[in-house]
Amino acid sequence: MKKFVDLHVHTFHSDSTFTPEQVIDVAHKKGLSAIAITDHDSVDGIDPSIASADKYRIEVIAGVELTAEEDSLEIHMLGYFIDWKAEWFEKKLAKLRQARLERIYAMVEKLKKMGVDIDPKKVFTLSGPGAVGRLHLATVLYNEGVISSISEAFRKYIGEKAPCYVKKYKLTPKEAIDMILKLGGVPVLAHPHILGRDDLIPRFIKDGLRGIEVYHTEHSRNMASHYEDFAIRHNLLMTGGSDCHGMGKGRVLLGKVKVPYSLVEALKEESYKIRVSNEKNRSDR
Repeated sequence: MKKFVDLHVHTFHSDSTFTPEQVIDVAHKKGLSAIAITDHDSVDGIDPSIASADKYRIEVIAGVELTAEEDSLEIHMLGYFIDWKAEWFEKKLAKLRQARLERIYAMVEKLKKMGVDIDPKKVFTLSGPGAVGRLHLATVLYNEGVISSISEAFRKYIGEKAPCYVKKYKLTPKEAIDMILKLGGVPVLAHPHILGRDDLIPRFIKDGLRGIEVYHTEHSRNMASHYEDFAIRHNLLMTGGSDCHGMGKGRVLLGKVKVPYSLVEALKEESYKIRVSNEKNRSDR
């Protein structure tokens, strides 16, 4: 029987409404054989997901989603099969999460100047133990009746071109790729159509990018075909996932995009090569 996987899943350790246990329960109901936990700037959801998945024999792939910036654009880099317990990495993630917290305060101040008074504590209560993000702020704006939908919050207030948007400390794409490679992981560009800058990808490849997310909730069939061709032309691995945030985007997306297990096998093979290369480089020093 063919096995299917979802390689882009968030927990409440970043900006999903689902606990790791809930993620696993839904993955089981959707008939998935494996999922990748790819929280924003956090790896805290991996261990509890692995523990919960044992009862269903679902494979949990250790991942992360790092935010980089290029030409004033947010670029999301996924890392698969990372050494998520590396001490240096946790220190780096702590710095990124602190920047997220400071960014919320700055956006709340901008909202206040526009006559929208939001208590930042409500945002942090909603985010819980995870890395706080704009989706949490958008949810509070919705809960407070300021806007009628999550998308309106981004369009009217906190989207990249909206008046209350605040940049945060971000990595360069090369820094994000280097970090993932150092962890023995496979760096993959998330949802390239949303980025909309295919011209940047060849440079990311020179920096060590190994794959692109071909299949995504916001990629149409034509877009997926385009990125399939792109991946083949540039010798990149293909991945795919729902980018599920629990109910954070209004509906459960987990399993909406599922890809064959053969893509996981390709990622495993690439991760092995990266780890062997890392060991060789260490021994040559």
